[in-house]
This record gives sequence, C-alpha cells and structure tokens, in this order.
Amino acid sequence: MRIQNHPILDFKKGKKVSFTFDGSRFEGYEGEPIAAALHAAGVKVLSHSRQHKRPRGFWCAIGNCSSCNMQVDGVPNVRTCVEPLREGMVVQIQQGKGEVGGAPDG
Repeated sequence: MRIQNHPILDFKKGKKVSFTFDGSRFEGYEGEPIAAALHAAGVKVLSHSRQHKRPRGFWCAIGNCSSCNMQVDGVPNVRTCVEPLREGMVVQIQQGKGEVGGAPDG
C-alpha cells in the first residue's frame, strides 16, 4: 500500500522506526506522515464522524480537514496526514473533539 516509485515525485525514505497505534506496534519511515505509515500498514479508519460515528479515512491529505485528527503523544487534534513520524510515537484514535491527557469528551 506504499508508493515506491512515482514518475514526478521523489519519495525519500528516512530510517525505519517503530511506533504504537491504539496499543499495537507498527513500523514506518521517519519523517513520513503518520497517516501514510498507517495506510501502508493497512489501517484505513483514522477517525469517526462526531454525530453518526461513521468511519473516516484519508480525505484531503494536506491538513485542511479534520478527518485524520488523532491523539499523538497525549496531544489531541493532531492532523496525522501532515505530522511527521518519529521513533516511539504513541498514536491513538481520538474520540469526539479530543481532550488533553487522553480523556475522551464523547
């Protein structure tokens, strides 16, 4: 699920790093967007709509919408489509609007 070669864009890969997502260990490349690493690992649901709780995945992939908002290292509302991956990050699907410290505000 990862783009390896592109005729125009150059996808430089950083070193392989590990991170956790909802308690499970994953690997990706340092500096790539968190959402890209998750997508490459087969994770397609990044959040759920507030009202109907419908699954949301990649939408704009440039940080303009909130479909990929997650809690990262205890910080809510991180746009994972533009947030660079680092070794040891703790990423969690966010419930509702998010609250500092990880307590959901459904």
